[in-house]
Amino acid sequence: MASNLRPAFAYTVVYVRDVAKSADFYAKAFGHNVRRLDESNRWGELESGQTTIAFTPLHQHETDDLTGSVQSPSSGRVRQAVEVCFAYPDVDAAYKRAVENGAVAVSEPEDKEWGQKVGYVRDIDGIIVRMGSYVHPPKHS
Repeated sequence: MASNLRPAFAYTVVYVRDVAKSADFYAKAFGHNVRRLDESNRWGELESGQTTIAFTPLHQHETDDLTGSVQSPSSGRVRQAVEVCFAYPDVDAAYKRAVENGAVAVSEPEDKEWGQKVGYVRDIDGIIVRMGSYVHPPKHS
């Protein structure tokens, strides 16, 4: 495959009720810095490593007309078809901070059989956020 056809994973776009509130929530609950929040509050980005997490409103004619409307879960027992995952060296402390800053506790961190510690919360829009330890800790250069 030609090198100019290899994609880089650039963005995960999260559709939310209020872009500014979601950006602020993710900064406080999960420890990200807000990279950009446009003046119209229709786009926000977090500093999140190599891949950007972006927020945009649930409904906007530019995307609804092209790709269809966003479907939100109808209850706390239903989840969206995607979850946001963050890795932390100290999952227990990260989970505690998230809940203290408004995340809804779903499942406290527990050790999994594959060697990872994992906990789950819901964000202010009901999106599941998985908080886990590194399966293989990053190497420091």
